[in-house]
Amino acid sequence: MIGFLRLAIFGTVAAALSYWALLIYSRSLRREALEKEWDGDWHEDASPEARALFIEEGMAEYEHSLRRKLIWLVLVLPAVVVGVLIYLVNYA
Repeated sequence: MIGFLRLAIFGTVAAALSYWALLIYSRSLRREALEKEWDGDWHEDASPEARALFIEEGMAEYEHSLRRKLIWLVLVLPAVVVGVLIYLVNYA
């Protein structure tokens, strides 16, 4: 029982750290892509405020994207796999 609790605690911590690292990395990639898109295109209103608004609107769209939601699998998938394995070992 102690081994299972240790696995659950360290597994949850590892999954959470992996989730946050992947989330930060994915957001930085998206932000960089938006910055490159702005710099590559010609804009009439090329003020810093317009650039910041363009990037913030793009990041707001990213927050509702499928890619952002799929990152949750980093937390959910390991827990489901461990649960299935425990069930199969004990009851199947």
